[in-house]
Amino acid sequence: MTLDTIIRGAHIVDGSGGPIYTADVGVLNGRIHDIAINLKSEAREVIDAAGLHLAPGFIDVHTHDDINVIDAPTMPTKISQGVTTVIVGNCGISASPVRLSAAPPDPLNLLGQQADFCYPSFSDYANAVTRARPGINVGALVGHTAIRNNHMRELNRSATAQELTAMCADLRQAMADGALGMSSGLAYASAKQSDIAEVKAMVAELGRAGGIYTTHLRTEFDGILEAMDEAFITSEHGKVPLVISHLKCAGKGNWGRSEQLLNTLEYAAKKQTVACDCYPYAASSSTLDLAQVTSDTRIFITWSEPEPEQAGRDLHEIAEHWQCDLLSAAKRLQPAGAVYYCMDEQDVRNILRYKRTMIGSDGLPKDPHPHPRLWGTFPRVLGHYSRDTGLLPLNEAVHKMSGLSAKQFQLKGRGEIKPGNWADLVLFDYQNVRDLATFENPKQAASGIERVWVNGVLSYQPGQTVPGRAGQFLFRQPQVADTFIAEEKLCEH
Repeated sequence: MTLDTIIRGAHIVDGSGGPIYTADVGVLNGRIHDIAINLKSEAREVIDAAGLHLAPGFIDVHTHDDINVIDAPTMPTKISQGVTTVIVGNCGISASPVRLSAAPPDPLNLLGQQADFCYPSFSDYANAVTRARPGINVGALVGHTAIRNNHMRELNRSATAQELTAMCADLRQAMADGALGMSSGLAYASAKQSDIAEVKAMVAELGRAGGIYTTHLRTEFDGILEAMDEAFITSEHGKVPLVISHLKCAGKGNWGRSEQLLNTLEYAAKKQTVACDCYPYAASSSTLDLAQVTSDTRIFITWSEPEPEQAGRDLHEIAEHWQCDLLSAAKRLQPAGAVYYCMDEQDVRNILRYKRTMIGSDGLPKDPHPHPRLWGTFPRVLGHYSRDTGLLPLNEAVHKMSGLSAKQFQLKGRGEIKPGNWADLVLFDYQNVRDLATFENPKQAASGIERVWVNGVLSYQPGQTVPGRAGQFLFRQPQVADTFIAEEKLCEH
């Protein structure tokens, strides 16, 4: 038998969290066919990987690439990091199912403009992604805020019984069409006034379909423990696995509380399935939120619709130039985007090394001056936090970016290097892998990522034109019921 590819002599970090070992990996028809110390088979392509490490393709569990995977299907921001799968539809916002009659409300506008939202059903979106042939795999959540927008003219209140019935019907259809689950973004004004009863009803619908619930908590500042309790209650009510998105201690008054948060999460894990994700930076990025405007935090403006010339400056500099206070300046800039230097490095490290933490970039591809996490998250974990600081042993770091993520999001056949699994693979130079994206110059590909295969197809090699566009749309697969503990429409651009 002639294999498609043999990768010889790599140090294999298999994604399970187990020991690193050296072997050959054979690939055939998109899947891992053999793993052996000295593979005897012939192959159409043989890669000498001596001295390099081979890991499962990384799974970015928290992205806002919903529209980017269609508009920019080669996905250089992700494939250059070794990412082979993205989970879209986070923080309550998703490209589908969405029916807009006006400009998208904040924060739906993080994904694109009104013309970008042309997927009234989840199947419309899945078909569009498949037609675009992205270079990476795509799994999708549907957003609570997105669905609210379909049925509520005013988002600054809870849904009525009639509206909630219609919202649940949207969610039920999306789950039937293969969505992985639902996300919420309860910190944003477009969802903040939804009461717990509304969210519980949606999550109960989600539970009947066997999906996962991810949430941008109602607050990540002083009231974060109460917000976490709400998430635990909501997910337990629906009997669904819970992922707390980009877990952090935001705001100086909250610094140093990470151990308390993690103890709370671990206590909840005794009776329900819980996890979290985070990105490896002490600054966040989103739309410009007046509630977060304070002199205690440096705020960098990345874009502004009414004042586009102010992009690339700190808010305090803009306020001084306009001779006004910070809040007045922020109001004048809105709608706008911002980077908030709101976290303490030690809290970031504590959350990163917690055993239930997955890695998600939370990058914003539509931002003209994005946070460096868009291009640098996964190499930063490998280079800075594993190799340079020793915070994470390499096998644990890779597990957080692959095997753990595949398990939490129920992505069968992915996340680990073992026979029969899909050949999503990343070959990297551990001694030289490094994130090069900075806050000043964020659009830079990392160094040290040598080759990336997606479903067995070579899809990235630095400095080379690689034809691979072999990503698949990952539909939710029916799961065993005991997972709780124990014509096509396309956008015309």
